[in-house]
Amino acid sequence: MEKITPRLPSGMRDFLPEELLRRQFVIERVARVFEAFGYEPLQTPVLELEETLLGKYGADAEKLIFHAQHPNGKEKLALRYDLTVPLARAFALHESKLSLPFRRYQIAPVWRAERPQRGRYREFYQCDVDCIGVEGMEADAEVISVAVMALQRLGFSDFAVKLNNRKLLTGIGLYVGLEGPPLADLYRSIDKLDKIGVDGVREELLKSGIAAEPVDRIMALVGSGAELECGYAAARARLAHFRQILSDVPLALEGLAELERVFNYLEASQVPEAMIAFDPSMVRGLGYYTGPIFEAVLLSADPEERVGSLAGGGRYDDLIGLFRKTSLPTVGVSLGIERLIVLMEKRGMYPEPLQRTVVQVLVSVFNEALRPAALRLASQLRLAGLSVEVFAGSAKLGKQLAYADKRGIPLVALLGEDELAAGVVKFKRLRDQHETVCPSAESAQQAQALLCIPQN
Repeated sequence: MEKITPRLPSGMRDFLPEELLRRQFVIERVARVFEAFGYEPLQTPVLELEETLLGKYGADAEKLIFHAQHPNGKEKLALRYDLTVPLARAFALHESKLSLPFRRYQIAPVWRAERPQRGRYREFYQCDVDCIGVEGMEADAEVISVAVMALQRLGFSDFAVKLNNRKLLTGIGLYVGLEGPPLADLYRSIDKLDKIGVDGVREELLKSGIAAEPVDRIMALVGSGAELECGYAAARARLAHFRQILSDVPLALEGLAELERVFNYLEASQVPEAMIAFDPSMVRGLGYYTGPIFEAVLLSADPEERVGSLAGGGRYDDLIGLFRKTSLPTVGVSLGIERLIVLMEKRGMYPEPLQRTVVQVLVSVFNEALRPAALRLASQLRLAGLSVEVFAGSAKLGKQLAYADKRGIPLVALLGEDELAAGVVKFKRLRDQHETVCPSAESAQQAQALLCIPQN
């Protein structure tokens, strides 16, 4: 058989054990925050019917969907693009088994045919929480609070959540007399403010056919968000300013009232005001948003830390209605788990010591005659809930200790002829070279104590 050069598809990655354990640390810590707010886990399949995904994201996004087809398959399938549309489909399919409001979280891979580059992959994990069935803005404030606490629990403090409302953005367009395609183009142009600046957006709007006077009025409103100003008082002052200017646009007033309620609930929830800001230029690209939208960004001057948003989401009250007779109010947020992991690696934010292997104890084997005793000890330790490896093969004790150290195994059980004859086990903790001897019957309790594992 011809040898094959090992390669990965473009934009895909392997995760070796140590790296995967760090990722699991992040995912588990975030999941605990989700559950602290009452969100429950949900799993949807990797493949969805094409009809489930198409027509939900916008033309530009749907060009990135991976289509999957078995040669003998009759169904047209695609890899999931995100976790939101599958949620809408799953709820509509199983709603008789679920209660409203339905709070769910899902942490799973998605696929997009992006152009691979630093920090951008074709397969990556999304980390979502969504609340279905709550019309009031308390749900929006809740998912924002979830995102803020999750980022804090991971160790981030220099970030802010920017809030806006799709109704306000549409209202601004109506205020200057836009409708139809020019109104849709307004979203796309404003969304580029961070990349091309105020002058760049102004030029793009002019090129799209909007007259200079309406463009000036638009930029006087959304361009003011170029400098982020955090705090509840600042947000309310700017909302009042917009309310005065847009007093004749009912849709804009509705969006402003919703934002004010969100800010009130966030303040009552004790979300730090240094982490909250109103940003009228923030758009969010996906087409299904209908109300408040939000995005967490890092407040860092380091160009290497400009990785995009840390989290983002919003209200999408119409999406579930595509899968059932009537729609339901829904709001959610997605954490950029891949970007967070990159930043945590760069900043050295993982607690030390962080496990590099799942193995807690290596049972050494002095010689083959003692292997049965080593196997019995390993079985005893596993019954106590420990993760145990028995050294395979033959090697001198020094090499076995070096193997454990390289793997990051914290504890080695030494069971030689002298220990076996005396009915004891010697343990060596590698991080500080501490050694202790205990009766064989107490080996599990001693190992747990050396590993600082609480005993039942």
